[in-house]
Amino acid sequence: MSGKVSFELHPGRLIGDNQACYVIAEIGQNHQGSMSIAMDLIAGASKAGVDCVKFQKSNLTRKFTQSALSRPYQGFNSFGSTYGEHKKSLELTNEQFVQLKDYANNQGVQFTASPMDIDSVDFLASIKVPFLKIGSGDTNNYPLIKRATNYNQPIVLSTGMTDVDIVQQSVSIIKESGNSLAILQCTSSYPCPPEHVNLNVIKTYQRSFPFAVIGYSGHESADDDSISLAAVALGAKVLERHVTLDQSMKGSDHRCSLNLEQLTSLIKKIRTIEKAFGSNEKVKNSSEIPCYLKLGKSIVTTRTIKKGETINESMLDIKVSEPPGIAAHKFYQLIGRKVNKDLMEDNPIQSVDLD
Repeated sequence: MSGKVSFELHPGRLIGDNQACYVIAEIGQNHQGSMSIAMDLIAGASKAGVDCVKFQKSNLTRKFTQSALSRPYQGFNSFGSTYGEHKKSLELTNEQFVQLKDYANNQGVQFTASPMDIDSVDFLASIKVPFLKIGSGDTNNYPLIKRATNYNQPIVLSTGMTDVDIVQQSVSIIKESGNSLAILQCTSSYPCPPEHVNLNVIKTYQRSFPFAVIGYSGHESADDDSISLAAVALGAKVLERHVTLDQSMKGSDHRCSLNLEQLTSLIKKIRTIEKAFGSNEKVKNSSEIPCYLKLGKSIVTTRTIKKGETINESMLDIKVSEPPGIAAHKFYQLIGRKVNKDLMEDNPIQSVDLD
């Protein structure tokens, strides 16, 4: 598990040790720039049982150079003739973000976004999102991370497209600030092949960063939920998955996004896994009693034992008996005991039969 650490990600919701996995539905820009699609995704994600919906927030001229915005961008996924036109068509206004935050809260889920530039950090903090999510593209953007730490909010850090040295530096900045931190293992390929997921990094993070909550941000194929479920089984306490209304829609993220039915199924399975974690203490469970009464083994006699005889090992066997007798694990405790009445062959021994 992720160590003995937990913190409040938003009022009333702890994440970390002994807490349910916190599920983030990454809407990103799968809303296609449409408020109605965004609201449908929020409502659907809420119904599926997520804890939070997440978007992406950019000030395009702070995130991109003019040459990057001006380059031609054509193809199936394009929403404009240049990359700038494409990105602008997918951006929501500040006012729309406020509307969506209110809508999400009314739907019973939290709302946040990944700030892609310092201006967006300031904006998201100003509308009081419950935590700031640093996307993989900014794991090495130390000035942006430092700006995010100014607001004394929890920070969730994705770690795709980077190596451990950069992760350690980013984590050090956040740790020094005193902000609560969750770190997500992530591989930024869309969809991500299983051999590049590297779930074992979750265990590495658990050892290396015991002061942080550890989770997983997945981009694997939406047709197989086994990797996300395995992440939860390894102790991921935050799980982020992209969500879409339709995987055939225009946009590179849709192919690795869960539809709402898949999201609902995934969350149900996560909650089942969490029930199955159960207790750290190995005990006989109450649900096992019927099976134990039917198949549990008892100590029985191999021959007639006369009253006053001292029991030796050759007199005893272990079998399923009716009625049950002294439990099998007490076999060696009976050696050397005397019986206080005649016992017939192939019968269970009861405690009242012994002196």
